[in-house]
Amino acid sequence: MAQATDTTDARLRPLPNLIFASRWLQLPLYLGLIAAQTVYVFHFWVELVHLIEAAFGRPDAVDVLIKSIGYKGDFGGGAPKLNETIIMLVVLALIDVVMISNLLIMVIIGGYETFVSRMRLEHHPDQPEWLSHVNASVLKVKLATAIIGISSIHLLKTFINADNYTEKVLLWQTTIHIAFLLSALSIALCDRLMLPAGPAAAKH
Repeated sequence: MAQATDTTDARLRPLPNLIFASRWLQLPLYLGLIAAQTVYVFHFWVELVHLIEAAFGRPDAVDVLIKSIGYKGDFGGGAPKLNETIIMLVVLALIDVVMISNLLIMVIIGGYETFVSRMRLEHHPDQPEWLSHVNASVLKVKLATAIIGISSIHLLKTFINADNYTEKVLLWQTTIHIAFLLSALSIALCDRLMLPAGPAAAKH
């Protein structure tokens, strides 16, 4: 009887191994996010070059910036010129790209470490501080916080350029931002409520 049980266990063993190995199917997804990160880096430098060219008086660069940020200012019928509002909107757009890139890094590194394989960076001098205690719950809270930061930048850009948006758009963007805030608070609260149960559950 014991021999039959051992044989059954041996036959079942490849199935859990196959299921566990299926985590590597996520690897192409993280590689795709790295490609998306590359696109964001390229976009950042294109916008930065246009800003520098506009600062040196190139009118075509100013036109490109105005179209990219959707700015419709009053230039008195003359050629568009770089002003403080345009600079602020472009810089906020660059900050937005950086924050989205940070979000991508958190998803790539944290997701790979949590769901695919250990990266073994314990003694690496550049190991992110948060990676030492990352898990699905911590990653979820950090992602929610990052999304709130990105939403804040978008909302600030909208209010700076409020003359070019309808009141309905302003209201909806504010409402969505508040929804993000409430969602992040709910996630953090749920995570905090589940923390005391963790050690107790581990003992059992």
